Amino acid sequence: MTTHLTNIFASARLLAVAMTSILLQGILTPTASSSTSDGFANFSDTPFVRPESTITTFDAPDAGTGPGQGTLPFAITTFDAPGAGTGPGQGTNAFSITAEGAIAGRYSDAGDVFHGFLRTPDGAITTFDVPGAGTGPGQGTRAANINPAEAIAGRYIDASDVSHGFLRAPDGTITTFDAPNAGTGPGQGTIVFAVDCLNPAGAITATSLDASNVYHGVLRAPDGTMTTFDAPGAGTGPFQGTLTFGINQAGTIEGDYVDASDVSHGLLRASDGTITTFDVPGAGTGAGQGTTPQNISTPGAVPGQYVDASDVSHGFVRAKHGAITTFDVPGAGTGPGQGTIPFCNNPVDAITGVYIDASDVNHGFLRGKPVSRSWYLFSVAVLYTISLTPRFREVRGPCLLPQINTQLKQGVNERIRRRYTHTALAQDA
Repeated sequence: MTTHLTNIFASARLLAVAMTSILLQGILTPTASSSTSDGFANFSDTPFVRPESTITTFDAPDAGTGPGQGTLPFAITTFDAPGAGTGPGQGTNAFSITAEGAIAGRYSDAGDVFHGFLRTPDGAITTFDVPGAGTGPGQGTRAANINPAEAIAGRYIDASDVSHGFLRAPDGTITTFDAPNAGTGPGQGTIVFAVDCLNPAGAITATSLDASNVYHGVLRAPDGTMTTFDAPGAGTGPFQGTLTFGINQAGTIEGDYVDASDVSHGLLRASDGTITTFDVPGAGTGAGQGTTPQNISTPGAVPGQYVDASDVSHGFVRAKHGAITTFDVPGAGTGPGQGTIPFCNNPVDAITGVYIDASDVNHGFLRGKPVSRSWYLFSVAVLYTISLTPRFREVRGPCLLPQINTQLKQGVNERIRRRYTHTALAQDA
């Protein structure tokens, strides 16, 4: 084993992977309170970051400073899809990324019609439309999830404004599907949210909105078999019920359910169908308040937001075995619609998201955990060795680059600046 690891570290490719991984995960990113680094070449056990989890904040160049402006991690892009519109609300949205750098997303054209795209690591962009997708404003193909094999999942909206799920195979073949209980009226149907609703095995988690406008959880197995489920305590009124936002390689699904009082609660559904519900201490109990998970990592950690009784958002992360840690980004506002909103975590528990300050301006943040140089490099070597085996494709998900890939449930500023309504949530993944 020692000889094998020595050979690996001698490989220039491994060193490049290790350095790139460290930089992308923000481990070497200095914070305002950090002292000078003792250098990458010093492989001591000095932590890269402070002894406790640290939060690094950032703003994109040219980000606005007015209310509702600022930096959203998922809104930073350096490319445009061919045919993307240039008007307000149009353009290119990159949602998910593989470890190799393949990106899936959607763009809206000059007519406000959506189309899917795949951008390969070499920068080539392939656009596509699901057969049956509508061609009117707000209709079309909304790609949002990609797995290591470069299969893409999302939803399309037809000419009647009904949503349907789709899976695009790596060879470009597209399969569409509808949940058994999905409604067929405008705004109803089968909804596949972003960004981790497709796992490496090809399982998809989705949400159906039925004919009575009630939400239900959906699991589509790799063989196409669909299972619907409802969380205990989920409401049965319009825009209440069970919503799912992510699935990891173990088949664990995360999401939330909205009860009869329009309060949100967290849920986890294990691969055997067992559902665990939870509430973050301090979460409000009024309509539009409560606990909303946002993502699930390979090990099973779940970050998200909770909205307190004053309608202020705070971050949390729930460990695999249930321990909950809450946090607020320094500088986050304390007024209604302000605060800390995590979106995505990666396998080493780095969390990215947005905080909204007292002026309602958005800023990005990255929350990381301490890692020693020697331990991290050893871990990278081991992971690289594992990555050379087919088994690795079963244990890595899309959220490996926390600054780039974030959990997005619906449109930009309304989703961030104020607690979403589940009516709006159904309209935009």
